Amino acid sequence: MFLEECYKISEQYPHIFTDDHHVDAFAMYLVLHPEKYDVIVTTNMFGDILSDLAAGLVGGLGVAPSLNEGDHFAVAQAVHGSAPSIAGKGIANPVAEILSAQMLINWLGRKHNDPQLVQVSGLLYKAIWNYLDCGDKKTPDLGGNSSTEEVSKEIITYIQRVNSF
Repeated sequence: MFLEECYKISEQYPHIFTDDHHVDAFAMYLVLHPEKYDVIVTTNMFGDILSDLAAGLVGGLGVAPSLNEGDHFAVAQAVHGSAPSIAGKGIANPVAEILSAQMLINWLGRKHNDPQLVQVSGLLYKAIWNYLDCGDKKTPDLGGNSSTEEVSKEIITYIQRVNSF
């Protein structure tokens, strides 16, 4: 039924390529050619597995943001969830949570036609990429030994350096 509905809806958008795969084969395709996929429509169970796999392609769950957006509301959260195994240890990577907030701010800016929110979103995005490209402090999931607080301060320092609020 799910697949039938996807194909029925896809008929309304002939300019968008639609295809289907078995999840095990698709996992391999996603690893080999992630650039081929803009949108993946799947059930929750397979989506959860594939999103963790995709997070591994970009550095792990610590850098994987998510935004569930609708017409009127949006919910942002890091893909990794609450990460109870490292709770209270001060070693969680804040990047996924900050990028999730960045995506939400961008959504709000676009939704309410607020260029200042879009600008703040862009600044957060640049700050994260500056940290990932140039930052000295990395949390354990990225091969470092820095704390959540140290990484957060490095990102905040970049924001303060390039912009005064």
